[in-house]
Amino acid sequence: MSLPSRLHVALDGFNLALPRGTGVATYARTLSHALEAMSCQVDVLYGLNISPRAKSALREVLFFDRLGGEEKRQTGRFLTSRWKEQQRAMLFGQRAVEISVDARVDIRSFRERLPAFDRILNARDLFTTATRHYRRTRRFLTVDLPETPDIMHWTYPLPIRVRGAKNVYTIHDLVPLRLPHTTLDDKAFHFRLINDIVRRADALCTVSEASRRDIIAFAPTSDAILHNTYQAVRRPADVMNLPAEILERTLRQLYGLRPDGYFLYYGSIEPKKNIGRLIEATLSAQTDRPLVIVGAMAWKSEGELRLLQTGLNSGRIIRMEYLPEADLMALVRGARAVLFPSLTEGFGLPVVEAMTMGTPVLTSREASLPEVTGDAACLVEAYDTPDIARGIRRLDSDDVLCNALRSAGPAQADKFNMDIYQTRLKEFYAAVLARKPGSRARSTASRRRD
Repeated sequence: MSLPSRLHVALDGFNLALPRGTGVATYARTLSHALEAMSCQVDVLYGLNISPRAKSALREVLFFDRLGGEEKRQTGRFLTSRWKEQQRAMLFGQRAVEISVDARVDIRSFRERLPAFDRILNARDLFTTATRHYRRTRRFLTVDLPETPDIMHWTYPLPIRVRGAKNVYTIHDLVPLRLPHTTLDDKAFHFRLINDIVRRADALCTVSEASRRDIIAFAPTSDAILHNTYQAVRRPADVMNLPAEILERTLRQLYGLRPDGYFLYYGSIEPKKNIGRLIEATLSAQTDRPLVIVGAMAWKSEGELRLLQTGLNSGRIIRMEYLPEADLMALVRGARAVLFPSLTEGFGLPVVEAMTMGTPVLTSREASLPEVTGDAACLVEAYDTPDIARGIRRLDSDDVLCNALRSAGPAQADKFNMDIYQTRLKEFYAAVLARKPGSRARSTASRRRD
């Protein structure tokens, strides 16, 4: 089946609204730009605390006031209008309203975090209400949009359906189930939700063959509707075109660093990222280049950081909690190598971003990482600290290896460019629209595997 002349796709803004960027937020934002390039109509559905009865101009003001902020109260007080709205939503479903973006609010500060969109929609407290409803009833919340899309693409496993649309869900990984000790998720809740999504979805997609295998292992019936579209990495043209002398001056003046003079890790600081072994390996490698760690503290991270203070005190480790995207990409471009020996990844966005920039990568042989890096990275054993240290020493001393990885990286990363991603999305959406209700025809990915 071919796609309509202008496919109408809606995305959720669940991760896009969080205070700090996440890998799933980057996925959703990149997906929106891919859809825009495919000439789709793109709606983005948020769940911020904005009354649907507020005047249009006020809704716009409140949207940008609350975008990226912490929601202070998730449940309306008993018998308040907000509480009544939440109860009605759980009983009868919810209706989204449009947030008119009419240039009344200066939104230039939001350019980096906003997705591509034709319309912004909001359903008050949508995601928290849906989760509460699912916990109580094991039913999905129904939401009506002002104009029903052809496809509602949920970029995260959420217990919600849009009425009248084909509902598809991206499952990036199953870390809470595969490595339960590394997360604080309610494992029973997550297991039930994944299996209920498999039963109720019109289709599923994921971002690597490794994740696809994991999903099928925990939910075997998903094989019939599960597609691997991978994901795309957008080229940071401004940073890549930055003259070397300006990059050098920026690194030196802002961060006290010199190009090729440091290793870099960036991402959340949590057990699955293997930060503890990376710090131990860095200290034991005894290289002159420090390790720069850019990332916010996440869950269960205390044990991971037992040696962090030793590294900070010795100057072997430099810690930065958060950087704007352009500054972070400048650090990636200037690094001797990006070190990312993760225990598991659904895709591994940082390693592909680094390869795009021509920066050498050290990563592990776990999950999707060998799949996405191919022969363009230095691979180590994630659970073997001495092996990680050996990899760091190799990258520190072997200019020939680093030059080879700088050459190989961009070509490997180009396998995940926007053009290829759009082709995969078109195939995925065409298969979704062609599937008759109730049918479970085998997915494109499984047919190709045979």
